[in-house]
Amino acid sequence: MSSVSSRDKIQKSFLKYQHIFVFTAPVAFILGVLSIAPAPPNAGMDYWLEYWWLFPFFLLGATTVNTVGISGSALFVPFFIFIFPLFAHPLEPETLVKVGLISESFGLSSSAVAFIQYGLVDRRLALTLVGGAIPFVVGGALLSFIIPESVFHAALGVALLAAAYLMLQADLSHEEPSSSEDSSTVSADGGTSDDLPDDDGKLGPAGVEADDEGTVTRVDREGDTYSYTWSGYVERFANYSIGGMFQGLAGFGIGELGIISMLRTDVPVRVAIGTNHIVVAMTAILASLVHIFGGGLVGGHALDLASTPWNMVVFTVPATVTGGQIAPYVSNALDTSTIKTGVGVLFGVISVALFLMASGAF
Repeated sequence: MSSVSSRDKIQKSFLKYQHIFVFTAPVAFILGVLSIAPAPPNAGMDYWLEYWWLFPFFLLGATTVNTVGISGSALFVPFFIFIFPLFAHPLEPETLVKVGLISESFGLSSSAVAFIQYGLVDRRLALTLVGGAIPFVVGGALLSFIIPESVFHAALGVALLAAAYLMLQADLSHEEPSSSEDSSTVSADGGTSDDLPDDDGKLGPAGVEADDEGTVTRVDREGDTYSYTWSGYVERFANYSIGGMFQGLAGFGIGELGIISMLRTDVPVRVAIGTNHIVVAMTAILASLVHIFGGGLVGGHALDLASTPWNMVVFTVPATVTGGQIAPYVSNALDTSTIKTGVGVLFGVISVALFLMASGAF
């Protein structure tokens, strides 16, 4: 019994101070990059500070995408195609996807931990979806090494156009959950006067339980309750499989298609957004590893660590981590539907430009 108690204490302490652990990760990453990453000969401070201006762009982008639970690369990759060359130089498709995925991996992991802290992540659902998406993510990432650039731009356009349509169709406004103030009284120790679940290892009155019929009752750290079931696996598997292919190929897609399938299978909006963060973060990490090391497996571009623009990621990684931590607060403070509409319209405009690029119009 003491071991269970110790585990709960460790989990609760981690959630309480998660921002310290989360911000330690990019610091360790940057120190590792500066120490061992293969940089150009005689690289000095001018090299490492060359892309400092990426920080505000990625901070804004990470905050926006994490607020609605979609892939960061859905904004980062178009940014590298259209905006980055205006300030620097064009990037190869495989390089811009790789930088977007590495940055997204840190940002979504940061935001995922923040949503876990709020008690809004269904870990069983997330792990099931990740397991089913893995082969499609790997296949899409390997495919990215061998397709022509025009096909790559056209595929991005299709993915963004589909994402724009699905986002504009989806109702991402926060439904009113059952509040503990309405259905029960929260006691001083975080418990409730009725039988709502309460987990000593989580902050506040948070907890989750499932009955014999498969109905899940989830309570977040504020005491709000959510009820849903785990049914609908077939529809979610179909969406996450197609999205996983685009996630590996272009760096985004699984979050946009996945959130729609969760909402269609009656997963509450806040739980769907929180759970989607885990799925997108884990698949982004997997896709990043394939993009860094997998080129030689398919006879494509033999990417290695030396080809990664490390002087970019030393600024994009801390920006996305910070944006990931801000997102849950923005999500609670703003009307998510307003952000959703703006992002959906932006995706539509970018997709048109990508189709023009693919056709050789410019």
